Amino acid sequence: MTPDELQIPDSPACATALEVASVYCSPALLNHCLRSYVWAAAYGTEHGIGFDPELLYVGAMFHDVALMPEFDNHTLGFDDAGGHVAWVFAAGAGWPADRRRRLVEVVLSHMLPAVDVTADPEGHLLERSTSLDISGRYTDDFSASFKAEVLRRYPRLGIAEEFLACFQDQAGRKPASSPAASLRDGIAGRILANELDRLG
Repeated sequence: MTPDELQIPDSPACATALEVASVYCSPALLNHCLRSYVWAAAYGTEHGIGFDPELLYVGAMFHDVALMPEFDNHTLGFDDAGGHVAWVFAAGAGWPADRRRRLVEVVLSHMLPAVDVTADPEGHLLERSTSLDISGRYTDDFSASFKAEVLRRYPRLGIAEEFLACFQDQAGRKPASSPAASLRDGIAGRILANELDRLG
């Protein structure tokens, strides 16, 4: 499989989600969002996991948006705050209430240690893809050539250092948040040792 074989959703919601992410995310974080969708969609396609491409794409665009100052919440962790941003976006896009709730679940799922693929395929794929891209889990999911091509299209641009700084900031201000728990669990070392940063 190559990135060209992946179906990028062609819908107004996806186009607008990309526009929002492009405005508010740093270049490194935007590329992380785009890679997260590619890793997720490629893995789901190759393993026969039925998923909703639009739901997965919009979730990928919004999963880290609350790391940005404009959406940073005074008390909530970035994943919870991002879920609220995604719900408001989906309401504005005219999605029905059940689909808005599903989007929030997908956004929240990316910080869980594991997600049941049968209960939440999009959440499962986003958790897997974001873990690969940030902390280097699941690096054997793809061939070296596929990883190199994805990184050529969407360079990392120093995402490891930028992301770790965001997590450290969140943890310092919100000690009960998921970034604080992740740092206590040693994620800093895994972020800085991610093999993707040696590939591109």
